[in-house]
Amino acid sequence: MTKLNVNYSDFQSFFKRILQSSICATALGVSMLIPAAVSAQAVQESEREEVRAQASQSPNDSLRLFGENDPNVRRATAIVNGQIITGTDIDHRAALVLAANDREVSGEELKALRLQVLRNLIDETLQIQAAEANEIAVKQSEVDQTYTRVARENFDQDSSAMDSYLKRVGSSPASLKRQIKGEMAWQRLLSRNITPFVNVSEEEVRDILQRLEESKGVEEYRIGEIFLAATQENADQVFTQARQLMEQIRQGSNFTAYARQFSQASTASVGGDLGFVRLETLPAEMTTAARQMQIGQLVGPVQIPGGFVIMYLIDKRQILTANPRDATLSLKQLSITFPAGTTQEQATARAGAFATAARNIRGCGDADRVASDLGASVVNNDTVILRSLPMALQETMLNMSIGESTPPFGSAESGINVLVLCGRDDPKANAGPDAEQLTRQLEDERINKRAQTYLRDLRRDAIISYN
Repeated sequence: MTKLNVNYSDFQSFFKRILQSSICATALGVSMLIPAAVSAQAVQESEREEVRAQASQSPNDSLRLFGENDPNVRRATAIVNGQIITGTDIDHRAALVLAANDREVSGEELKALRLQVLRNLIDETLQIQAAEANEIAVKQSEVDQTYTRVARENFDQDSSAMDSYLKRVGSSPASLKRQIKGEMAWQRLLSRNITPFVNVSEEEVRDILQRLEESKGVEEYRIGEIFLAATQENADQVFTQARQLMEQIRQGSNFTAYARQFSQASTASVGGDLGFVRLETLPAEMTTAARQMQIGQLVGPVQIPGGFVIMYLIDKRQILTANPRDATLSLKQLSITFPAGTTQEQATARAGAFATAARNIRGCGDADRVASDLGASVVNNDTVILRSLPMALQETMLNMSIGESTPPFGSAESGINVLVLCGRDDPKANAGPDAEQLTRQLEDERINKRAQTYLRDLRRDAIISYN
């Protein structure tokens, strides 16, 4: 069966998926660094050699920050326990974030992004150093294989296509490989020092399952969060930063990518996703805000103890009841495209005719006739999960009857589409997690909390000096 192709602005480019996904899965096998990666590493190593003499003159080699960037002078931006983070390191990692958001940023936004990227690189360096101190090694061949797998998943070919893409957007293979190494090192360190000491008792699991049954029908909220820590002294500054982040997300930046880069909560590693929670488990301020939110809505900054949080409502459900967004749909998609040279007047006229005809479709049996009259293409798919569609389409189709069609959506560049609902298989009631699933969930939550504490201790123990 032909795969349904819903062209919609909410569908992101491949690199958003790289930033959203965890790329620290174990990589096996051996491969060689490609020349582009070697070249990028050589440039950065040259910068590091240039500043090592400066670093040796300082009595404190844990961390040193320098002044404003001079594009004609390459020097260290930070030194973490003798390991140098250069301006190029920051440029390349910031380019990954910018590439995921497909829009121009102001000078102030770029400065804030670079500062956050520097903090992330410092954390990443501390994580790698901690792993090495515990004699945990990440082989270059493992990093290369993971990099190749990511390239294959996103480009359906070898890594050269991703190499070219990274360089084109101002980043480098070496920067992404460094991120891969950091995540692999940190996960292995947690697996040795934290995971074996996290325990969930059978009695605890039974109690939770019983409470779930007693709470059947109670509403849960799946919330995304970006938490920024603040003190009395810097609260105004952090609030302004949070407002800027919200504005960037509203203008099209990816929430998940921003949560991974900016959030200081333990959920940053999973794109800020809190999972499904009951509101009474959240701080009172977040509970009040969440009750007023609609799915897909962004609110904040909400002040809570310790800082500010930006909230995004991903989904809602009722405990142990069927979620209508899990329905399987049978759809027909009608699409029209505009050939090169089509004027705005011609495109508007054809789009108007398409919209009028779509409103008059009398069920899926009539869709092929309408498509033929309009010169539109038709694609069938009987296995579309409602929640996999963009949020605006989900809301529309939740209220549609069999045979009805959506309003047209798309653009003159990508084409205009209409979906006709041919059938709907409603989901069965959610039986909830079983004991094994709940145990894994509790273990993951506790590991994440201890990991955050572990990283905080690494930061605290670092000797940091500023120029």
